[in-house]
Parts: sequence; structure tokens; C-alpha cells
Amino acid sequence: MRDYEFTVIFNASDDMTEKGMEIVSNALKAAGAQVAKQEDMGVRNLAYIIKKQDKGHYYYFELSAEPQSINKMTSEFLLESSILKHLFVAK
Repeated sequence: MRDYEFTVIFNASDDMTEKGMEIVSNALKAAGAQVAKQEDMGVRNLAYIIKKQDKGHYYYFELSAEPQSINKMTSEFLLESSILKHLFVAK
């Protein structure tokens, strides 16, 4: 297992944020990732418009997971409409 920092930006509406968090939580659980830290960073203005949105709800995670599971989650998150952007960074 490797350590990762994971940042995800959800659509700023409350129901889309809840839906996105549910999807992310389920994906992390299915991948067997161990979340060490989870931080709600709140709604912020985006530097540029993403999927016709100018605000996003940011969440930050520190986790341990297998590298192949990170690739699988990345491809799943690209297809999800409630997730505007996401980024996994190996520590």
C-alpha cells in the first residue's frame, strides 16, 4: 500500500455534494483504502469555469491504497457528473 493525498471538487449544490461524497466513500471502501484524514474545506470560487460551474465544494483526504485501485477510482470519477475535478498525489 502507498500513501496518497486526494483532493476532490464537487458541484457546490448541497444535494450534488452529498451524492458525490457517497460515491467517493463507496469507491474508497470498495478499494480497501484506509483513510487517515478527511477534511471538508468548504465552498470556494473556482479559478476558471469547470462544467459550467464557477463554485465548487472541496474535500481533502489522506489515505493508503494500492496503486491499481487508484487507477480504477480515477476512471470511475471521470464519469461522475457531481465530481468536477479530482487529483491523487503520491506522498
